[in-house]
Amino acid sequence: MSTNKNATIRYQALDKCFRNPGKRYYIKDLIDACNEALLDIDPKSTGVKRRQIYDDIKFMQDSKGFDAPIESIKDGRKAFYRYADLNFSINSQPLNEQEAQQLKESLLTLSRFKGMPQFEWVEEMKARLEQSFHLKSEDNILSFEENPFLTGREYIGDIYNAIVNKRVLKIVYKPFKSDTALDFELHPYHLKQYNNRWFLFGLNNEYKNLTNLALDRIQNISESSIQYIPNDEIDFDEYFDDVIGVSVDVEKQAEKILIKVDEEQLPYMISKPIHGSQKIKRNNEGVALVELKLQLNFELEALLLSFGEKIEVIEPEKLKSSIKKRIKTLNQKYNTCV
Repeated sequence: MSTNKNATIRYQALDKCFRNPGKRYYIKDLIDACNEALLDIDPKSTGVKRRQIYDDIKFMQDSKGFDAPIESIKDGRKAFYRYADLNFSINSQPLNEQEAQQLKESLLTLSRFKGMPQFEWVEEMKARLEQSFHLKSEDNILSFEENPFLTGREYIGDIYNAIVNKRVLKIVYKPFKSDTALDFELHPYHLKQYNNRWFLFGLNNEYKNLTNLALDRIQNISESSIQYIPNDEIDFDEYFDDVIGVSVDVEKQAEKILIKVDEEQLPYMISKPIHGSQKIKRNNEGVALVELKLQLNFELEALLLSFGEKIEVIEPEKLKSSIKKRIKTLNQKYNTCV
């Protein structure tokens, strides 16, 4: 069965050939038609071989494929191919087994966005597809990590549209450490999710600096009429490269971090790296060490503390001291001694 990424393009090209009554398509003609279709989509395509076309024809004829009435008609020492019923088309057929499975997987992925304001169409589309193609599954076999009770999600749609349409937002924001809410205008640039919370990055119109806002602290947003200042300086694909989380200090340099790891914890860190900069090393005593290169911030400390007694920060000293201080405070709260 053909399952590679170009299969659909080839099937469509072959379908056009098989229902064309004005031309006889021999195997070389079918190869040429498929190669032409592939090159239109991908100029770097290496093309398709004779064996692949035979496999495609076999799949299209199969009941698990399109159950297509393809016939081979002898013409001297060669043979040409066409549909016995020229009214047939794979595009008018029900979904085959492979297509149905792919669509089911797509629906499961779409379900991840359920409840997000800019994706209201997902539920309607999902219901229509399930009804039209009888794809309703009785079992929920895929779950994503999310917090459906998180506040602020209702603003994602408006913020997303403001970023796309380059509109300034008036925001009422109440920080955790303040008793009063703040009112200001923000030029929105980027939305980022971290640890099941959403954060908005944009230019504060008053101070002209990049501001990071947690959506669950936003009390109200509305559109401002002032001129939007576009983002011409920050590449958000690179902005978070050297950090864990969302707390970025552009004045800080990433630092080398060395962590001693218990042997039983090491396989988990190998299978799920802390960061892209992670390197696994061994010291002279054969002890496992994890080396990272990151900015020091609150989110990094919280992540390291989540490993409990399974790790030990070796350097830098300021990170080690900060972790030690927090552990000491934690011990005091539980009335225990180090």
